[in-house]
Amino acid sequence: MTLQQLRYVTTVAETGTITEAADKLYISQPSLTNAIHELEKEMNIQIFNRTNKGISLSKEGEDFLGYARQVLEQAAILEDKYKGSDGGKKQFCVSTQHYSFAVNAFVDLVKEYGQDEYDFSLRETQTYEIIDDVARMRSEIGILFLNDFNEAVINKILKSHDLEFHQLFVAKPHVFISRRHPLAGNNIITNEQLIPYPYLSFEQGEHNSFYFSEEIFSVSERKKNIRVRDRATLFNLLIGLNGYTVCSGVIDRNLNGKDIIAVPLAEESNMRIGYINHRKGMVSRLGNTYLAALKKYTP
Repeated sequence: MTLQQLRYVTTVAETGTITEAADKLYISQPSLTNAIHELEKEMNIQIFNRTNKGISLSKEGEDFLGYARQVLEQAAILEDKYKGSDGGKKQFCVSTQHYSFAVNAFVDLVKEYGQDEYDFSLRETQTYEIIDDVARMRSEIGILFLNDFNEAVINKILKSHDLEFHQLFVAKPHVFISRRHPLAGNNIITNEQLIPYPYLSFEQGEHNSFYFSEEIFSVSERKKNIRVRDRATLFNLLIGLNGYTVCSGVIDRNLNGKDIIAVPLAEESNMRIGYINHRKGMVSRLGNTYLAALKKYTP
């Protein structure tokens, strides 16, 4: 197994075709195909499924790709340190629940390492997908929260995937509402006061379990529920419908707008917000930079 073969595999996975990958790598299609076949034979796995419609990563291939990307990142670090080169195109991916501080930290990362060539991904996605991304090493880091309600279930899933949770900070739950909301003048808001208003939450897809919710009391019965997929839509509905959602209370006016405010929510357990990573993987240079940036934007 060589670093070149690992680069071949990651390029084919990124482009989705042998033809495009061969052009990008400046080699012939037969040479690329033979190199991947040799790697599969050596590793005794099938990395790609091949059909008349093209190729796709196999389940084994997804796992292998996660490890391959880590090896290439470590090789880039060595080249940077000892050869004085930039180590080639830098790659990094983080999966996160919908937190403004995760976006701010990502901006800092790009400003520091986004030079001539880079391939960075920020996935604001569903909780189960965050865990799955890190487990399969598609993402180096995942950001989510634990509390008294979901901790046992989430920790069991993390353990089964050989993942670790590292606490960043503890947050008291806050209600996010419009500055013009009837409850905007309150110093604290109770669940009873929220009953007349639409409750906005992030949709969790096929894994729509209370334990995967980003909102800490989704198990409570609500008369008016609206589920969305992205943060911009949620905030537009907060303003337009006098709706509300529940989050950490860490708010950024540049990202969330000056019309959204956070008010403490009464009688709810604290949120322990942190990041997950794979026990088998070292945190890369980019990962450590991102984690350091996170701490700048969290309490």
